[in-house]
Amino acid sequence: QVQLVESGGGLVQAGGSLRLSCAAPRSIFSTSPMGWYRQAPGKERELVATISDSGRTYYPDSMRGRFTISRDNRKGSLYLEMNNLRPEDTAMYYCVSYCAGSVCSDQPQKWGQGTQVTVSS
Repeated sequence: QVQLVESGGGLVQAGGSLRLSCAAPRSIFSTSPMGWYRQAPGKERELVATISDSGRTYYPDSMRGRFTISRDNRKGSLYLEMNNLRPEDTAMYYCVSYCAGSVCSDQPQKWGQGTQVTVSS
């Protein structure tokens, strides 16, 4: 099974920056679109960004500008650079893979355990 392991979350003051990382097996990671979701307490899970296996990125309008997704296929690593953080960015951030084995979909197929980001005002 694909194991996704996030890291890099923590407590940061408003206006600060964080870089999240997600590690996955290289053999699977290099061919799978990946993404980041987040879920704040009491709110629905929402898409932050996606990146194709070739590096094409997508951001919902609400996420465009302060977040940057990237990947390093050689390392099997996914990243999310977050700048000018706001208290409303406080959430659990999840790494997702859109493929699991030979099955790929436009919906996430695998989820990491999440990494908590807390932004203080």
